[in-house]
Amino acid sequence: MKITRISLWHMPLTSHETYYMAGGKTCDTTTSVIVRLDTDTGLSGWGEVCPIPHYLPAYADGVVPAITEMASVLLDADPVGPEALIERMNTHLQGHRYAKSAIDTALWDLTGKAASLPVYALLGGRAAADMPLYHSITCVAPDDMAQKAKDAYALGMRQFQVKLGADNNWQNDVERLHKVRETVGPGPLVYGDWNCGADRLTATRVGRAVRHLDVMLEQPCATIDECAAVRDACGLPMKLDENAHDIPSLLEGHRQGCMDAAALKLSKFGGLSTMRRARDLCLTLGTQMCIEDTWGSDITTAALLHLAASTPARGLMNTCDLSHYVGPRLAPDAPTRNNGRIAPPEGPGLGITPDLDVLGTPVCILD
Repeated sequence: MKITRISLWHMPLTSHETYYMAGGKTCDTTTSVIVRLDTDTGLSGWGEVCPIPHYLPAYADGVVPAITEMASVLLDADPVGPEALIERMNTHLQGHRYAKSAIDTALWDLTGKAASLPVYALLGGRAAADMPLYHSITCVAPDDMAQKAKDAYALGMRQFQVKLGADNNWQNDVERLHKVRETVGPGPLVYGDWNCGADRLTATRVGRAVRHLDVMLEQPCATIDECAAVRDACGLPMKLDENAHDIPSLLEGHRQGCMDAAALKLSKFGGLSTMRRARDLCLTLGTQMCIEDTWGSDITTAALLHLAASTPARGLMNTCDLSHYVGPRLAPDAPTRNNGRIAPPEGPGLGITPDLDVLGTPVCILD
């Protein structure tokens, strides 16, 4: 099998509600880049990457130039067994993990189709029939956030990410955590997420004010050192996100004792190939995992669900149905949440079929 064509689309994805985060970050309409790799056998593989502006070192308009640069490595290459080709891509173009993540996903899709197996079977086998989801709550007024938690709870959700810091008022953040915790009652997982937007003092004040609650803190500050200091000062468990982006950072977070959980995101690590290695390391370290990505629709969601489905339950805290939060949906046969849980797609490869009528005309074709 050989790759004969690379097609790329720009697809605006609009959140059903604007997401407000600390540091002035917002997520409303973002550009997702869709990739299709065609082969001489008639099989095609799909990938997707959707960077959020000002969130991570990733840039949607940089995806097409990066993939264009890698086209000489990809065209005429055998896509089966993604790691070998990814290694050649890494040698040809250093960095640009976010762009490579879309290619890596498409290679796994093709490999699964060539083997007539779902991707989860290639990533370790199916460990669970379905997986727990978390529900992310935009940082608005505390009472409104409590109502959003109540609505999601009624639909079966039992894990809640509470965005913090959008109004630079630490006492409001304390109230947000109190009210969401009170609304969902004891048992469900609740964690407050600053997305690196807090300083050490502010995060410590919030942490100490809520340390009698059953809550976790997520990535309050911009460095692992600061996050470790906050955890030591307030005693609450901590989840790393932005700082957990490769094997060395996972090892450092574990060494400093501030990585009770970690967000493993496809575009941070460069795709499923590297994410699988990170997943296995976290299983060894005893770190709970959220397997997800920064943003995206059905293709990205399908890819992360396959990895989550192949992850032993002892290490999987939750996963994310990114496509639930945005429109349009790109694949009508993609899975949806059911009572707070979700199952991976069935069928070979990713197991979904993107709608070409929704995608429209490619912005770039390389052959």
